[in-house]
Amino acid sequence: MLSAEIIAVGSELLTPEKTDTNSLWLTGKLNEIGVEVKLKTIVGDDEARLEETIKDALKRSDIVISTGGLGPTEDDVTRQVSARAVGRSLVFHEHLVDELRARFRRWGREMPEINKRQAYVIEGAEILPNPNGSAVGMLLEAADKFLVVLPGPPRELKPMFERYVLPKLKAKAGEIFVKRRVLKVSGMGESAVDEAIAPIYKSFGSVQTSILFNKSEVEVHLFAQGDSDADAGAMLDDVAGKIAEKLGTAVFALNGESMEEIIGKMLTDLGQTLSVAESCTGGLIGMRLTDVPGSSAYFTEGAVTYSNEAKMRSLGVPKEIIEEHGAVSAETSEAMASGMRRLAATDHAVSVTGIAGPDGGSDEKPVGTVFIGYADKHSTRSMKMTLPGDRYLIRWRSSQAALDYLRRQLLKTPQ
Repeated sequence: MLSAEIIAVGSELLTPEKTDTNSLWLTGKLNEIGVEVKLKTIVGDDEARLEETIKDALKRSDIVISTGGLGPTEDDVTRQVSARAVGRSLVFHEHLVDELRARFRRWGREMPEINKRQAYVIEGAEILPNPNGSAVGMLLEAADKFLVVLPGPPRELKPMFERYVLPKLKAKAGEIFVKRRVLKVSGMGESAVDEAIAPIYKSFGSVQTSILFNKSEVEVHLFAQGDSDADAGAMLDDVAGKIAEKLGTAVFALNGESMEEIIGKMLTDLGQTLSVAESCTGGLIGMRLTDVPGSSAYFTEGAVTYSNEAKMRSLGVPKEIIEEHGAVSAETSEAMASGMRRLAATDHAVSVTGIAGPDGGSDEKPVGTVFIGYADKHSTRSMKMTLPGDRYLIRWRSSQAALDYLRRQLLKTPQ
């Protein structure tokens, strides 16, 4: 299997405000053709460090891809540093300047002279056209290695890579059949999942497994290579099926779907409808549900009842329930769910009320205390949780818990 490294260039990527998303996308594309990404590096606009990084990467890996640093300004150093790293000069291409001038004129402007820098290309490199920006890419194949130099903006990088680079790398990688799958698990921790399924995935020597925890769920990443596409797919079907059988209803997605996508499919299959009543999540559940195309077929409406008065006025929560049990309680969450279902005339309703913090907690109900309510035509019930994290995480995890509680109720619904 060919190995690859990705070098993201730009001092802005070393700050909290900017995230390198190109590497994630490129990794996915490379994995699809059987190329394993061994290392990702972020380098600021420092010529010495970037040159050293490129040289080291070419010693270790078959394919080195850099992103960013191809603009016309002084801090865009990737072009000249890449040339130095491979011991080549930069060659000026007049036709690139002509094309740039023509493009600027179509935009109603004259090209600044500084943009001439973008007409320099590493000697012997293939020029990768960029119809979406001013910086061309470069692909240099030498000593059985690939150096690929790409612009940073994703709208420029992605089409350039897919059209001009990916076919060449695929031909180099050969006939390798690779399949990937992501299972998603709720209600279990990372270590508990691994303990349960390790005997299963370890018995499949040709399947690579990674277990990751994100902000609200555990993901089981499966990666298989086979003699054919069908062979790799069959291996994944086998291991995924055994894992799903072992973990039972904790597995909510077999192909990387989000919780809201799964909820939508379940409601569509049942031909039933849903409404939501939210307090501490402030509309987050409704937003997630409506992010799914076609959700209008099953999601009718939601209510954000943040204050006690709103809970009583909009959902009909009895005043005495709030006074006796508090706004954050099983009784209030159940009253919210039943009131929402009655108001919207839906088959199902789910509610959430809690303390997201950082203030508002007590010894009896600390920050992170959340109650999920559920109502259908047969009954009303609720669940209490104590969720860790800051305000953002508690709100997100509350929305995930509410959707998962709904999912588990839908699993009990007669088909």
